[in-house]
Amino acid sequence: MFRNLFVFVLFTICITGFSYGRQASRSISVHDPVMIRQRDTYYIFCTGMGIRKWSSKDLKNWKAEKPVFDTPPKWAVNMVPDFKGHIWAPDISFYKGLYYLYYSVSQFGKNTSAIGLATNTTLNSEDPGYKWVDHGEIIHSEPVRDNWNAIDPNFITDKKGKPYIAFGSFWGGLKLVALADDGKHLSSQSPGMETIAGRKKNANDPNPIEAPFIFKKGRWFYLFASIDYCCRGPESTYKIIVGRAKDLKGPYLDKTGADLRTGGGTVLQAGNENWYGVGHNAVCSSDGKDYLIYHGYDAKDKGSPKLIIKVLTWKNGWPVSDEQYNK
Repeated sequence: MFRNLFVFVLFTICITGFSYGRQASRSISVHDPVMIRQRDTYYIFCTGMGIRKWSSKDLKNWKAEKPVFDTPPKWAVNMVPDFKGHIWAPDISFYKGLYYLYYSVSQFGKNTSAIGLATNTTLNSEDPGYKWVDHGEIIHSEPVRDNWNAIDPNFITDKKGKPYIAFGSFWGGLKLVALADDGKHLSSQSPGMETIAGRKKNANDPNPIEAPFIFKKGRWFYLFASIDYCCRGPESTYKIIVGRAKDLKGPYLDKTGADLRTGGGTVLQAGNENWYGVGHNAVCSSDGKDYLIYHGYDAKDKGSPKLIIKVLTWKNGWPVSDEQYNK
């Protein structure tokens, strides 16, 4: 994701300033949220020191839980200069009997970035078996060598159950690469990366796109992404776009038939009088409903990033976001 000093200060103030175990209202401060349900409890993981974690029984009242990591992963400290444990854009999935938590670390303003993985048998911190096991790096990017950014991971399987990871921000756009069957390494048989979305028209364009999230519904794969600029207070232009494809690798097209690799994308959510900008979404299915989870910069609270949850309905094969659920 796009970063600068202002982003770092904003995240530090908004995301680290709470005590664990506190019951919170609907308007919790989060950035880059992803959600999953285990039994009767919903869990949100989001950007922050050690990866922030929240839990809720009703999707409205949230409890701040202890972060995933007590100390920064050693491999990340060695890889990313000045890394102190502020971890970006986690992604949570249940796969092969384990909860897979992919996460990203990055040097501000550079594509010195990496995606790691931690697993757990349960998300309930009171369960005796609760323990995060870190598996280290999955993939990393380097300046000069790579024109892509190993950040904002999203785990997805194809129609045959083969695992992949989508990722990327700015630079060369959003990428997709195959994982080994255990989901803990890149596939040794991978033909390479697929570019699945981008906005770059020429070499000088900044390509403001990030945060891929692929959701399978019926016979379609839906690629959600965030475009334009986050974290700029009243000047934020962040918004969510979507395209769809019959094959996981694409091509992903919007409602007009435009290819997301060349600037296409149907806008699903954008800023308004209540939100300066909105983005970095995930989708979670539970009890027959699909929920759209993302953050917005609250126009009534100095642009603080807040949790937004909406119910997704589907019309003519396309997602439609309903009224905010967690008011």
